[in-house]
Amino acid sequence: MNTLSYKTLSVNKETAKKEWVVIDATDQVVGRLASKVAKLIRGKYKPTFTPHVDCGDNVILINADKVVFTGKKETDKVYTRYTGYPGGQRFNTPAELRKKNGGVDKMLRHAVKGMLPKGPLGRSLLNNLFIYEGTEHPHAAQQPKTIDINQYK
Repeated sequence: MNTLSYKTLSVNKETAKKEWVVIDATDQVVGRLASKVAKLIRGKYKPTFTPHVDCGDNVILINADKVVFTGKKETDKVYTRYTGYPGGQRFNTPAELRKKNGGVDKMLRHAVKGMLPKGPLGRSLLNNLFIYEGTEHPHAAQQPKTIDINQYK
């Protein structure tokens, strides 16, 4: 056999087939949802996955305010941030963040960001995530398809 009957496909930015998908986050556990969303954004579910290229899908999360935490994480988990000033360390729990404007967005982005690669690729991949607390989103022109996130591992 002199020639191979198969080739390894390596896609680049121009040849990657990116889709738009809508995920309903109602009653989904935050960490499990975030790991599946990170895999979708990264493109790991595609046969043409290339590790160093943005070949994943654009993900729209709706009903993000209805995500849940398991156990007592809603009150016991602590998010830490730093203002940049002396004595400027701030702490929030998920229950406190839910009350703030954009708090659910921060929670989900933090969870997904931790599951993406570190560096320039991971930072650019996070721009493919769109989070909305209600059912409405302004991306109808992209004709996103609705998928059931529970079908993915």
